[in-house]
Amino acid sequence: MDKLPAQMTAIAISKPGGPEVLVPEQRPVPKPGPNEILIKVAAAGVNRPDVLQRLGLYPVPPGASDLPGLEISGEVVALGDGVTKRKIGDKVMSLVAGGGYAEYCITHETHAMSVPKGLSMTEAGAIAETLMTVWHNVFERGGLKPNETLLIHGGSSGIGTMAIQMAKAHGAKVFVTVGGQDKVDACLKLGADAAINYKTEDFVERIKALTDGAGVNVILDMVGGDYIDRNYEAAAVEGRIVQIAFLGGSKATPNFAKLMMKRLHHTGSTLRPRSVADKAAMVSAIEAKAMPWFADGRVKPLMDSSFPLKDASKAHARMESSQHIGKIVLTL
Repeated sequence: MDKLPAQMTAIAISKPGGPEVLVPEQRPVPKPGPNEILIKVAAAGVNRPDVLQRLGLYPVPPGASDLPGLEISGEVVALGDGVTKRKIGDKVMSLVAGGGYAEYCITHETHAMSVPKGLSMTEAGAIAETLMTVWHNVFERGGLKPNETLLIHGGSSGIGTMAIQMAKAHGAKVFVTVGGQDKVDACLKLGADAAINYKTEDFVERIKALTDGAGVNVILDMVGGDYIDRNYEAAAVEGRIVQIAFLGGSKATPNFAKLMMKRLHHTGSTLRPRSVADKAAMVSAIEAKAMPWFADGRVKPLMDSSFPLKDASKAHARMESSQHIGKIVLTL
């Protein structure tokens, strides 16, 4: 730590509001505690929870940084007491509890993953939070199996584009919903078996046609609202619906008789408040089962755009436009 600067540039939320409330400011460089590592940030992913936090709708968990940013890539530059899994100079990508929009950021040593060969540090900055969200919700909670069918709402998002590739690498059939022809084309190019433009097609009817009336085994939903009842209609018997966000609202009046008649499982999760041990277990599973897909090139982040750290407000404006296809990152 003696060789590191005392201060760093970070992007703070000056008050709840639009992208313009993201402002650069000087902060002390954080010091890693026991089993923590300090990373000199190369890139930080921009995610929907960052937007919600900026709007004042996503409270920061106790003990976490008040700065936005949930995934980073960079170089390990300092070690806390007891660190054994990482060393100075390691190139890593990591989930963080907050603070990613900064020149330096702390993470627990068990949450950092080695950057896969063949990926740039910018690409690595777009992976950790998205990868862990997809892994836990599609494969652990959703229990997706080879030869099953997966429906992804928001297929052209960072999470959606990662989920397409991971599900295909796993041997599943993948359908997505998107909001435009350019997004249809992008998802098909990534390997989706069908892409449904929700603005011009009824996804329930299209799913029934694609599955000969059987419905899909797993649905990854970030919309909620009236999609909940429609998901029950589109799901197969013993289908699993996994809720990861509520862009369309968290309240609905679904027909729960469908849940009973089809023996459906409707679950959901959030990642940021989970315990250190929970996140470490996800990382261990990912390293064993999903990282080989990155190593052989079957999975890599689809990059939409990158912005310098100081232009975080422009990155948020891009995300809120919903014109992006894939991941948006901040670079340092």
